[in-house]
Amino acid sequence: MKAAGLHREYRDLPRWSFGDSAALADELLALVMAGQKTATCGALWQYEAEGVALPKPGERSVVLDGSGRPACVIETTDIAIKRFDEVDAAFAHDEGEGDRSHEFWRRTHERYFRRVGSFSTDMALVCERFRLIQILTAEEGAL
Repeated sequence: MKAAGLHREYRDLPRWSFGDSAALADELLALVMAGQKTATCGALWQYEAEGVALPKPGERSVVLDGSGRPACVIETTDIAIKRFDEVDAAFAHDEGEGDRSHEFWRRTHERYFRRVGSFSTDMALVCERFRLIQILTAEEGAL
């Protein structure tokens, strides 16, 4: 991925994509860019295993598409550490996926966490709320 195409204020921001596949990255990114997805979560154990610092409110990051191209910039608005079984319906809705129900969220996130390595109902999740700052143009390296 070329940082040179990014606007100067975004060049040093962390870059990452949603999910664990190019297809999932693109699917979830589309929800963000449509304004439907304003929350995400990850397993605390993954952050720790990868040595990645937890996001903090006010921090911005560049979200990549499934091909690794910068697509948008988001800003973290809230972080909470919750057990999987403590995530509520409001957070599930704000994740913006499927029918946005709590049941859909639980089912698909259990599958995801099992797929990437480990799942339990009492596992700690980093629950992040964010806002879309900017959709990047093709000239800036986006879709």
